[in-house]
Parts: sequence; C-alpha cells; structure tokens
Amino acid sequence: MRVSITELQRLTIFTTVLTGGGISTMYILQQKKFTGSDYHRLALEKLRACPFAMENLGSPPLKVHNMHLTDRNNRIDQHRAQIKIPVTGSKTGGYLYTSSIRDPNTNRWSLKQAVLQLREGQTIDLMNPSPPAAGHPQATEQTNGLDIVH
Repeated sequence: MRVSITELQRLTIFTTVLTGGGISTMYILQQKKFTGSDYHRLALEKLRACPFAMENLGSPPLKVHNMHLTDRNNRIDQHRAQIKIPVTGSKTGGYLYTSSIRDPNTNRWSLKQAVLQLREGQTIDLMNPSPPAAGHPQATEQTNGLDIVH
C-alpha cells in the first residue's frame, strides 16, 4: 500500500500539533501543582509580609512567574521542598529561594527558609528581615543550607 507524500505531511503535522498540545498541557498542569502547593503559598505569604523586600522589588504589584521546571534548585519529595520562584516588581526582580519541610504527624508544610535574591545581587533573609543601616545596603549571603546556583 502506497501512501502519498501529502498524506504523510498531514500525518506529521497532526502528530506534531498533538504532541505539542500534550506537552503544553503537562507543563501547565505541573505549574498549577506547584502554585497550588502549601510550600509555594507559604513562601509567597512570607515575601508579601516583608515590607522591606516588597519595597526593594517595587511592589505592589508583585508578579510571580512560572518556575523553571528544569532548574536544579527545584527539588521536591515527600518530606522536603526546595524551590526557586521568579518574582518581579516595578523596580526590579529576582528569585525567591525557599526550603520547606513536611511534618509527618500533621502532614503540614512549614517554611524553614526564605531568601529573596534581587537581580542587583542584594539578598534579603525573609525569615529574619532587618533593613540595613542608612547608607549600607544589605548584601548578606546567609543561605543556611539552600543551594543557590547562579
């Protein structure tokens, strides 16, 4: 049985569109899973509760972008979640590095570390925020166990 080139082209286009749609759907569902998780929500609540960090970002408005699924800073298992969330405000942007653990008894996530690293290199520890003294920008690298890869 012979198949014409036109039929093969149509089949190739159909398969490409179907595969692309499937990959896009999986990507969107994975992003929704992350953004709907407690470890993601707790991290953003901590960021929004820090006026110093929000002021440095130029927020509101705060824009939270999709996580890079292939980024090696994003590691999640049954008991630990370490994620890197891209955020931007009207002044600048950066990454929110977080580490959370799940209590095996209550099955609830708790935020153990949250560090905002701005594009300019400034790092703000959201668990212990303290605005710098006048004229001295805060530029600590206290990441206590977070593997920040630049």
